Amino acid sequence: MPQSSQARVVINPGELAKRQAASWRGLDAEIVQFPGNDASIYEFRANAHLFIACQRASRTAGETHIEGLRPSTLRDFSRKMLFVPADHGFKGRFVPRIPLRTTYFYIDPSRLAVDPELDFSSIAFTPRLFFDDPVLWSTAEKLIALIESPGEGTRLYAEALGAVLAVELVRLERGTPGASTAATRGGLAGWQRRAACDYIEEHLAEDVALADLAAVAKLSPAHFCRAFKRSVGLPPHRYQLQRRIEQAKTLLADAETPVLNVALACGFGFSSNFTQAFRKVTGVTPREFRRGL
Repeated sequence: MPQSSQARVVINPGELAKRQAASWRGLDAEIVQFPGNDASIYEFRANAHLFIACQRASRTAGETHIEGLRPSTLRDFSRKMLFVPADHGFKGRFVPRIPLRTTYFYIDPSRLAVDPELDFSSIAFTPRLFFDDPVLWSTAEKLIALIESPGEGTRLYAEALGAVLAVELVRLERGTPGASTAATRGGLAGWQRRAACDYIEEHLAEDVALADLAAVAKLSPAHFCRAFKRSVGLPPHRYQLQRRIEQAKTLLADAETPVLNVALACGFGFSSNFTQAFRKVTGVTPREFRRGL
């Protein structure tokens, strides 16, 4: 299956979507962004598996269908994942509440660089709609970083991550514990992590108190801080900063919005504080980022 002819998710109207793609052995990927607020429809069916990581996804209306599952009208599925097995239909409609950013991974079972003993190409995978899995999400984020900054990673590293992705999908299919179970012992329970992350998303422009986050998870502040870092990989304040910067990237895409307004909308009281934080995370200033768009 040549990578250049690999089927892609069809989006209508197609001109709404901004796509940034990368290809490795047995794995094609693309970050798809919708800068506007117009409705779109999408569909996909191919002899490749489709794994989707929804980084930012909130809609006012719409539904999502995966063949073999009941349709979902879930409104906010940021940081959720989907898995569409080969030869299964996938379609839906999306009316955005905020600009959408999601990543599609197209997995060719016959070409992926995995150990033959895994028998990846012969597994009849189960379709999955809007699920959580910290290990899979972590692997997806590493691959997304390679798409965004191709010069910083090697093909060997990308193909190794593709193999890890396959192993974790098999682990999920077989219902076995994740590889990070022991490493995250002492971390947050799934509902605690989701509640804390959702609270941060809802209060991105505010100075969230550690005590308030701990209360959401029903833990003491000290216990919560340790457990959050074990589960997410960052302390709560660093996680919130990263989420603020991601929101800022979306707002900076609108050239009519002054940088100061972006700073205030993302919880930075002064544009100088915003510029310093943005450069620390991204390596460029907000204005340089905007010019790059």
